[in-house]
Amino acid sequence: MKRFLLFLCCVAVTLMPLMLFADDSIIATGAQVEKVVDGFGFTEGPAVTANGDIYFVDDPNSKIYFWSVADQKLSIFVEQSAHANGMYVNQNGDLVVCEGETGCVVSYDKSGKRTVLASVFDGKRFNKPNDLWIDPKGGIYFTDPVYGKEYKVIQDGEHVYYIFPDKSKTLKVVTDMVKPNGIIGTPDGKLLYITDQVAGKVWRYAIQPDGTLSDKTLFANIGVDGMTIDHRGNVYVTADQIYVFDLNGKEIQRIKVPEVPANLCFGGKDRQTLYITARKGLYRLAMNVHGY
Repeated sequence: MKRFLLFLCCVAVTLMPLMLFADDSIIATGAQVEKVVDGFGFTEGPAVTANGDIYFVDDPNSKIYFWSVADQKLSIFVEQSAHANGMYVNQNGDLVVCEGETGCVVSYDKSGKRTVLASVFDGKRFNKPNDLWIDPKGGIYFTDPVYGKEYKVIQDGEHVYYIFPDKSKTLKVVTDMVKPNGIIGTPDGKLLYITDQVAGKVWRYAIQPDGTLSDKTLFANIGVDGMTIDHRGNVYVTADQIYVFDLNGKEIQRIKVPEVPANLCFGGKDRQTLYITARKGLYRLAMNVHGY
C-alpha cells in the first residue's frame, strides 16, 4: 500500500526539452514532454475513455491503473491483470484487454467484472495476445506474438486475429509476419496498420466488410512497438523515440521521451494530449492535433 501511495505523490514533476524533426505544427507551441507519474515496473497499453481518462498497465506487476484527467489522480483498476498488455475501450465503455498470461482477450466493465471474449483457436489457446484495436462495428483485431523465455509458441505461428462483433467467431487474418506487435486502424474502419517488430516493418491493409484484410502495402521501414493515429491520419509509432509519419508514410516528426516509449494514445477531454507509456513512467505532451 505504501508503494501505491508513493505513486500518487509523483505527479507532473519532470519536464524535458523536445527533440523535433521537420516542422513542429502537430505539437502545441512551447509544449514539453511532461512526466505524469512514475515508479512502475514497465508501463504499457494506454487506452482512453469517452471522457478522456487513461487506463494503462504495469506489466511486470500485473496491474491495470486508471488516471483521472479531471482529478489528476491515480488509482488501481485491476489488482491481478494476468500480465495485461494492449488495451482499448469499446463503444460500451468496457475496457478490452490482451492477457499475456492466460492467452485470452477479455473485457472489464466499469465495475471491474471480467468477461472472456476469445481464448482458443483451432482447439488451442492463443500464444500471448499483445495489442488490439476495435473497429467501428465492434470487431476486435489483435496481435498474438510471443515475448519472454517462459512463453512458447502454442499456435502454428505468431499471427493476427479478428474477433467478430458478436463474438461468435474468430478469424486468422495475417499469417506471414515474424512477430506482429502494435496495431491501429483508421476511424472510418477502412485501413489497418500493423507492425512486424522483428522484421522492422510497418504494414498497411485495406479492411474488407467481412473483417479480412487485403492490399498489403509497406508503410514504413521501422521496427516499432505501439501505435496511434491522429485526426489528420498521421501515424505515431514508438521505437527508441516517437516517430510520426503522414498518410503517405513520410516521416514528419520525432519526439524524444526521457525513457524509451512503449505505447501511446490521445487523451484528455479534447483528445489533444498525447499520453505515452515509457518504461517506469507515464508521460504526456500537449498537441495541436487530436485523436478520435
